[in-house]
Amino acid sequence: MQLKKFDGINVVPMIDIMLVLLVIVLTTATFIAKGVIPLELPQGKSAKEFPRDQKLKITISQDGDVYLNESKCTVINLGSALESKERKCPVFLSCDKKASYEHFVEVLDLLKKMGFNKINIVTTR
Repeated sequence: MQLKKFDGINVVPMIDIMLVLLVIVLTTATFIAKGVIPLELPQGKSAKEFPRDQKLKITISQDGDVYLNESKCTVINLGSALESKERKCPVFLSCDKKASYEHFVEVLDLLKKMGFNKINIVTTR
């Protein structure tokens, strides 16, 4: 029995596998969250630049979901999470303009009831 001479490697199956992996990576990359809560903020004429070193950031999404520094919570959980926070630290409250006004008032009422006086409402210019 005579052995065949081995001249090269068939790379076509490897290319097929790599293309399938590339398609999987590209399709899943479009679904990965960017870590930002999507909001459409209302406009305000006296709006100032949003400071990046804020202490507390509360966000109300279009669906009425409440976030404290990017972690989702309910209004009841928000009250217990704010118990340990300094009352003098500034609070930045941003609310989607399509969100229910009731959610905004509920969070604002909770902040006032807990003694937070430095409440800033985030808008766009």
